Parts: sequence; C-alpha cells; structure tokens
Amino acid sequence: MKQELLVIVGPTAVGKTDLSLTLAKMFDGEIISGDSMQVYKGMDIGTAKASPEEQRAAPHHMIDLIDPDVPFSVQEFQKLARQKIAEIHARGHLPMLVGGTGLYIEAVTHDYELPHVPENPDLREELRNLAASKGNEYLHSRLGEVDPDAAAKLHPNDLRRIIRALEVYEVTGKPFSSLKGKGTSPFDALWIGLTMPRELLYERINRRVDQMIEAGLVEEVKRLKERGYHLGLTSMQAIGYKEIISYLNGDITLAEAVDSIKKGTRKYAKRQLSWFRRLKEIHWFDVTEPQCLREIQQLVAGKFHLPRE
Repeated sequence: MKQELLVIVGPTAVGKTDLSLTLAKMFDGEIISGDSMQVYKGMDIGTAKASPEEQRAAPHHMIDLIDPDVPFSVQEFQKLARQKIAEIHARGHLPMLVGGTGLYIEAVTHDYELPHVPENPDLREELRNLAASKGNEYLHSRLGEVDPDAAAKLHPNDLRRIIRALEVYEVTGKPFSSLKGKGTSPFDALWIGLTMPRELLYERINRRVDQMIEAGLVEEVKRLKERGYHLGLTSMQAIGYKEIISYLNGDITLAEAVDSIKKGTRKYAKRQLSWFRRLKEIHWFDVTEPQCLREIQQLVAGKFHLPRE
C-alpha cells in the first residue's frame, strides 16, 4: 500500500499556510514545508515561515534545519522529507507537503532521479569567473541556448544551479533537464492547487513585502550579514535577502530594494504557476470563490478520512 500524502501548492502569498493549518486541524495533519529556503536557520521573515503560533497550532517539519552557509541539495531534501512522511504515518497522522518550490516538491512526490555527474572544480571556477565579469544573466542566457527547459525553471540569480546545469551539459553532452527521469509516485497523493486572479495576487504580494519590512526584514538580513553570510551563498540569493544586502552595502536605496523585492516576487509567482500548471494531477481552486474551502474539505475527506468531530 502506498502511503497517503496531501500536497498543497500554489504561488507565494496565495494562502497556502492558512489552508494547511485549517486542514491539519480537521484531518490530524502534520505540515512538511516544501520551500527550499525555509530549511535555513535565521531566515524567517523573508521566507515567510510559519510563525511560532502557527507552528504550535500544527506540527511543522523541514524548517530551520541548517545554517545559511551549509550546502543543501535537492537529493538531501528528498531523502529527509520522505523520512518525515514515513514518521508521520507511523504516528497515524496525515502528512501534508505544503509549499511553492516546484522542483523540491516534485522530487519528493515522484521517483525523481537527479544526474550523478561528478563535480568539475575547474569548470565551476571558470563559470563563476564568467558570472563575476559578465553577470549572472550571461550564464543564464548561455544555459538557455543549450537547455531552455532548465533555464526556464531557474532564476538568473540562482547561480549555483545554473552552474550545475551547465556543468552537467559540458560533462555529458546532454541537457540537465533530459537526465532527470520522473516515474510513478511512491505515494497515494492528493494534490490541491490554490490560485486567484493575478491582479489580486500581485496586490497581496506587494502588501506582504511591505509587512515583511515592517516586521523587521532589514534587521534580520543585517544580523545575517554581521554573521558573515554573503551574496556568494545560495541562501543569500533568495528574493528579499539579496536586495536588502545590496541596500546595506550602499548600492541601492531602501525604496529601490523594496520595489525590486516586489517585482522579483511577482515574477517568481508567475514561474511557480507555470511549473505547477504542467502537473495534470492537481485539483485547482480559486481561493476567492465562496465555496472554495468547503469543496477542498470534501475532496480531502473523500480521499482520506472524515474530519474528526
């Protein structure tokens, strides 16, 4: 028998956290973060981690695992998240994988084999030097020429993964995207996708960024910077962190940083939707529809078990 799994996906700021807490209470659920940046300690505001109160309302996993300067691969995420799913099942609870990092979520839910290509330090150094001299956009466009599928899924500032994709291509002669085999899922999964009209989503994103600033995002990034974390780290390339670091370095104003965060987050939400729209198993719900929550509850109850009284 395959293990049951509830998966909740959608763009940032659409309301995944609120829904997951509601369903966790109804169905004895435990929440597994499907966000690639929430694994880092000290990065709370900018990654929109569940608050301490929310984490007390339902068990949360895959949060605050490592320091921001520790490498953390998709393979490691896959292994740990699947381990958490098994542990939650052993407790008789419903595991709920919730988030917006498509690659990480799909790596957990599917038999997703990533290429075992050894690292090439000389090539990596050469590519890093190219990025330093010509900009990250140059490497991103170069990847687009040899592997457009991989380039479409990566942000130009995600330098580590861009270099890895180029490295795989140089070593194997094949696009990184073609080497990732995706088989059947090891889980009996129900996928819930959340969406809303784009204009409203963008308003929510802009408002959330303002709230992050009010909640102390600048101070959070300042503390991380003082501890030696810098833009060369994958963690510090996260939206919200690289812009504030640029502000703290005196390269841009705070207003410019905030505007850049909003713009980058809106683009990220668009990429998230593009990724998840590929997956035919997702049941999509517009969260602005009055019957949305009731219909989701009925779907989950029909798939797994009735809500507890």
